[in-house]
Amino acid sequence: MADLSERQGWMGLMARAPAKAVAALWPDLGDEPAFGWLRAPETGAVMVRGRTSGSGAPFNVGEMTVTRCSLKLASGAVGHGYVQGRDKTHARRAAIVDALMQTDAAPDVRTRLLAPLAAQIEDTKATRAAKAAATRVDFFTLARGED
Repeated sequence: MADLSERQGWMGLMARAPAKAVAALWPDLGDEPAFGWLRAPETGAVMVRGRTSGSGAPFNVGEMTVTRCSLKLASGAVGHGYVQGRDKTHARRAAIVDALMQTDAAPDVRTRLLAPLAAQIEDTKATRAAKAAATRVDFFTLARGED
C-alpha cells in the first residue's frame, strides 16, 4: 500500500486534471480492468470553506458540484474518485487510477498517465504565469528631495 501523502498526490492530480486531458491519455493504459461498483458515480454539492487572510476565522464561500464513486478491482484493490463537476466518466477513471496505483500496475500508470498529466498542468501554470508577468506594472516612489 502506498503511503498517505503519495495517495493524496495522485488523487489530487486526477481531481485537478482536465477531463479532456485524461481522456486523451486514457487509451495509453490499455483496456480497463474488470471492476465492481461499491458506489456508482453520483453527483452532489459540497460546501467550500475559506479563511480570511489564510489564518482567520473560517467562512462559507459557496457550494461546488462534485461527482464521486468507489469501485473494487477484480484483484481486490479499492479505488475512490472525486472530481469537480458532473463528469461521471472522469470520476470513474479517477477511481480506476486510484485502485491501479495500489497494485503492481502503479509504475506503468505513473509513467503513462500521471507524469504526462502533471507535466501538462505545470505547463498550463507556467503559461498563465508568463501572461500575468507580461502585464506586471512596477510601482516605485521617487524621493522628493525634502527633508
